Amino acid sequence: MTRTVLKFGGTSVASKDALEHLVAIVRDLAGERVVVVSATAGTTDALHEAARAAEAGDADRAERIVRGLEAAHVRLAAAVGLQDAPGSEVERLTERAVSLLRSVAILHECTARTLDAIVAYGERVSAPLVAGLLHAHGVTAEPVSAEGLIVTDGAFGHANPLMGPTAERARRDLVPRLRAGAVPVVTGYIAATAEGVTTTLGRGGSDYSAAVLAAALGADELRIYTDVSGVMSADPRIVADAAPLAAISYAEAAELSYFGAKVIHPRTVLPAIEARIPVRILNTFAPADHGTTITAEPVVDGSVVKATTSLGGLGLITVQGAGMSGVPGFAARVFDTTAAERVSVLMISQSSSENSICLVVPKESTDRLRRALERMFSVELQRHDVERVTVEAPVAIVAAVGEGMRGTPGVAARVFGALGRGKVNVVAIAQGSSELNISLVVQEAQREAAVRAIHDEFDARH
Repeated sequence: MTRTVLKFGGTSVASKDALEHLVAIVRDLAGERVVVVSATAGTTDALHEAARAAEAGDADRAERIVRGLEAAHVRLAAAVGLQDAPGSEVERLTERAVSLLRSVAILHECTARTLDAIVAYGERVSAPLVAGLLHAHGVTAEPVSAEGLIVTDGAFGHANPLMGPTAERARRDLVPRLRAGAVPVVTGYIAATAEGVTTTLGRGGSDYSAAVLAAALGADELRIYTDVSGVMSADPRIVADAAPLAAISYAEAAELSYFGAKVIHPRTVLPAIEARIPVRILNTFAPADHGTTITAEPVVDGSVVKATTSLGGLGLITVQGAGMSGVPGFAARVFDTTAAERVSVLMISQSSSENSICLVVPKESTDRLRRALERMFSVELQRHDVERVTVEAPVAIVAAVGEGMRGTPGVAARVFGALGRGKVNVVAIAQGSSELNISLVVQEAQREAAVRAIHDEFDARH
């Protein structure tokens, strides 16, 4: 019998229409099913806001926020025809969250551990609601807290699952339910230490929960339901005829995610990929769409550049000077300074003459980093070993990604030819030795033109 883990994100549990689609998807799927759910869309952000208010001493505002969430969940339960049981559970969980927030307001302190306990409210509320709705539609379902399943370290806010004990608990607590024909509805995002202290898994945490459970249970497939029909060949807001990609490798997914494709965070599905479990990205609101399958191995489909993506709002910092050439440790000083300023570097390019190093960083960090680099190289600037530290902003990174680029002659020529015909000026270039990605820096104003030019060049439909 097949075993499938299905994860439903915030938009997939936030409305009557979405929940009705969820029920149909789970009910119509054959085999053993484990459902993992996020908090309803906007709930986790609201809980963070409540925690900030409480930390500032405003317990009343914090409570109003949580009471508003309580009312919204009760309305949602009523909208889908659920009656008293979900409401009483929501009330119990709300009182617990309010008590925690009052304690925070008294202390004027919200530690990472306390914050995890507060934000867990969202998934704790959504799981019973989804389980109750499935049960009302003839599916034997029961809510299960991941705090009793997924064991993590104590890195509150971004905890790391411990696969050994997690697999033991999953087999002990979930497999008997599955064999009895039940559908466990598991809270995503939250987990607990071995001692039972609540933790959360950080960015993309519900995807991470689902991937961990899929690996622990030896699932045949992990399905991640969201509000888009998979990973697109380009941003459809930029390229009108962008299409979902039928299949991509994990390496391609990681590259696309890094440069702006936000369907998944690659770290969150890694446990499933490492276990050789295919991951499908599907649309809750269009369940008949094929979506995108992510696999561990390269996907050979005849394409060269499979997708084009971009990331804007950036700045380019260049450290340039003839005195840099051949000087050991020069690049290290640049990156040490960047690290000391806690600035994230998205792309690096260095000339073979070693006369310049270019860094692409968030635009808001450029002036601060430029000043820090000028301080670091003040002596070299006076001697003219370093001629200048310059900033160009705003710029964007445009990336062409595809396994088919590897070992294929002429890919770069086609990329730059397309950009030339589109009258797009390239400011800087970077390509890794994997040949999976060519990244280009262009002026922000030319970002969309660059994406369209590359996408059109490699679109087999054209």
